[in-house]
Amino acid sequence: MISSALALYHRWLAAAWTKNPKLGLGMIGSSVAITVLIGFAGPSAVALNLGPRESLLPPWYLPLRYANWNEWVVAGALWLGISMGVAGLWVCWRANKEGWHAPGWKLFGLGAGLSTATCLVLPMTSADVLMYAAYGRLQAIGQNPYDITPAMIFRQAFDPVLIYTERPWQDTPSVYGPVASASQWLAATLGGQNMHDVVFWLQLMALLPFLVIGLVALRMTKADPVRQTRAVLFTVLNPLLIWAVLAGAHNEALTLVFAVLGLMFLRRYPLLAGIGIGLAGTVKVSLVFYGIAMLWGYRRDWRKLLLLGVGAAIPLLLAYGLWAPQALLAAQRNTGYVSNGSWAAPVLSLLSLVFGQPNAHWFVTHVSWVLMAAVAWMLSRTLPWKAAPGVEDGQCRNDSLTIAARTAVILTTAWLLTSPYTLSWYDLIIWVPLGMLASSKLDSVLMWRGTWLSLAYVTGRAYQFSDEMLFTSAAIRDVICAGVQIAVVAAIVIWWWRDGHELPPLRGLLQRRLVKRS
Repeated sequence: MISSALALYHRWLAAAWTKNPKLGLGMIGSSVAITVLIGFAGPSAVALNLGPRESLLPPWYLPLRYANWNEWVVAGALWLGISMGVAGLWVCWRANKEGWHAPGWKLFGLGAGLSTATCLVLPMTSADVLMYAAYGRLQAIGQNPYDITPAMIFRQAFDPVLIYTERPWQDTPSVYGPVASASQWLAATLGGQNMHDVVFWLQLMALLPFLVIGLVALRMTKADPVRQTRAVLFTVLNPLLIWAVLAGAHNEALTLVFAVLGLMFLRRYPLLAGIGIGLAGTVKVSLVFYGIAMLWGYRRDWRKLLLLGVGAAIPLLLAYGLWAPQALLAAQRNTGYVSNGSWAAPVLSLLSLVFGQPNAHWFVTHVSWVLMAAVAWMLSRTLPWKAAPGVEDGQCRNDSLTIAARTAVILTTAWLLTSPYTLSWYDLIIWVPLGMLASSKLDSVLMWRGTWLSLAYVTGRAYQFSDEMLFTSAAIRDVICAGVQIAVVAAIVIWWWRDGHELPPLRGLLQRRLVKRS
């Protein structure tokens, strides 16, 4: 029976439609069209309420009298749209593996159009953009968002922007770096006392870096048309990223754009590469993994290593040493959380029943670091060595860009797969360097992971859903999605085991240390 099922599966994979790029691109376009229509339909269970509109600026949507769509209609449409988009991505990916490529600028133009359309309607499913607006508003009225929370203000007096924030982060001070805070202040200044207008500027600050990332990926892969198609497909034309990053107006693209620019300069200008990764660290400290990857790429050239360090130190010292030193400590507030849908959530619940919540939480957070190291090692043994465009495969182990891109994929994948707190929009930091590398099993694993995380948070707002919707959402997020995240880690382990299950050379390292001491 199993052999018959496998034979049927392989016949299905051999079908022509599974490698038809026109079909795949059509499905991606249809997926984004559904998202745009739901956002244009107005505030609902999945689309945010931004308060009164006092200008002609986007986001655009139908008048409020058409709002309040049935929760099953809007959520169901988004579940369908996300699934269709991932299916289209998978079809295009299979075609690209077989050698399909298209003019890079045409693909980029398609992705840019879909991305822009997504940012012209209401943000959806996450109220994070409202918190960005709130932190900007606090700065605009002379408050420090690292010390003062939005709730401290609007509970004492009416504020036309802060009043439209949503739970659960209203009592949380900012955890973002100085450059992110500056972007929030700028949006609040440009938008004035109207949440709708502030959100438009925040959407623009999500869109523009996202497009720049796509342009950089396009440029860095220009020497290989097939790889260039892959790079565009995994960045600006990726329906998972358009949905997770842009539909929610998250600041992940602003975080990553400086690091990606740093990668672009890595082969020739180490000082500029360092400035890029340093600027990235002033948005979010999670970009430390890219910094480690760049250092590893230069590990055999101390001059370039020194220039990279000097370049990174300049913006980091200015931002955290002089401009906003409290921002570095603020980032620590974001550690220790466990997100629903992650592998850790069901483990924490089960252990809490036996050992109590504090002990279970301590165990889960510490085990996650051990798991991260293990997964990183396994990926380092299994991820193929293929040169990034611009050098021959025989030179890939000496090419700083190939080493850095491969290391960034390994570290960020290991971190996000094992972190107790993981969300779909975080995956942007994996997809960009992954697009520069050759196809591997990791591609489909990340598609599967991103699909369920995206589906899980369609109903992620603190909204008054019906009991039936809450039950369905919990089943998707807390059961299926959490199970998928565990299965994804298991898939990495199986991949490593089948590739020879090489262990770290700990015995050799210990022996060498003992010889040195003697």
